[in-house]
Amino acid sequence: MTLRKPPLRDAHAERGATFTEFGGWDMPVEFDSIRTEHAAVREAAGVFDVSHMGEIEVVGPDATALLQRLTTDDVSALSPGDAQYAGITREDGVLLDDTVVYRLPDEERPAGGAGADAGDDGSVPAYLFVPNAGNDGRMHERWVDHREEWGLDCEVRNVTGERAMFAVQGPDAPGLVADAVDDGGPDVLDLPPFSATHAPVAGADCWVARTGYTGEDGFEIVCLWDAAGTVWELFAADATPCGLGARDTLRVEHGFLLSGQDFHPEDEPRTPYEADIGSVVDLDAEFVGRDALATQREAGVEETFAGIELLDRGVPRHGYDVTDEDGHVVGTVTSGTMSPTLEKPIALGYLPTELTDPGTQLHVVVRGQRKRAKVAPVPFE
Repeated sequence: MTLRKPPLRDAHAERGATFTEFGGWDMPVEFDSIRTEHAAVREAAGVFDVSHMGEIEVVGPDATALLQRLTTDDVSALSPGDAQYAGITREDGVLLDDTVVYRLPDEERPAGGAGADAGDDGSVPAYLFVPNAGNDGRMHERWVDHREEWGLDCEVRNVTGERAMFAVQGPDAPGLVADAVDDGGPDVLDLPPFSATHAPVAGADCWVARTGYTGEDGFEIVCLWDAAGTVWELFAADATPCGLGARDTLRVEHGFLLSGQDFHPEDEPRTPYEADIGSVVDLDAEFVGRDALATQREAGVEETFAGIELLDRGVPRHGYDVTDEDGHVVGTVTSGTMSPTLEKPIALGYLPTELTDPGTQLHVVVRGQRKRAKVAPVPFE
């Protein structure tokens, strides 16, 4: 299968990046070293090319209704410039993906096409939602199929191949992004977390959002592919270029889920309540999977996503067994690494709820050997 390439793939190679396949994309895994890049984000600022993330726009009188029925949170609560993290679930409540939904500025539409949710001037609501790498095609098809099934009036546009996305993250990131906005643009430092605005950066019209996946403050910036090189170089001059390796160690330290690994509809079928993101489920909204999740919330879950810290030498890896003190397998590591910040081995995985109290003694089977471990709160500390 031919891998999809981000717009700056050749530029990253010239900078010395090494690459890995991720979600069907050929992406830089590191430029210098994972530890160096990880430290840069924790201590100063790093810039990531995350153009492999899906980008789907939904625009029209019924755009709100469609997103409301296909994501787990209350989309109707968003005003232009707001964002929310949500799950995408099937009928049984199992996560198909997780996503960030952005409410864009309303778009103009001729009055003849206006519907109940259109403004007096014919404007209609517009959204951008971001599926994970490799899921844009499936999510676009899902949105289109349900739009047709429910007879809703809106456009669904897969713009993944037209837009680049960069993440500037770290304690110095806000200042760098604010300085990068062209004269006359908005002060992005005024943006609270999970909000966004259009802003000119290096002469390009960008969507600048105070969101991220590292546990640090920062922004994610969307621009057209043609502007990607100019925007990237502007940030790479002051922030350390980072690959997906550091992005992974950073998100594990913070306890963030990775779609396709920490949950997967076939290989690791989990609901938002099992994945410990029940806060993004609004049971007052009518969405696909709502009834199953209401039942599960009432009954409670048997297993919950939790952090695990190894007390012995070794590195926990995806797929390793987790046992109780008697040697019975009670779970499996879904993500694990040697934490560059904490300098200790950490992992994420699902455990019986009665074993998830911090400090509970466990073992992780590393290469056939049982290593002492304990349940740890996340973010890890």
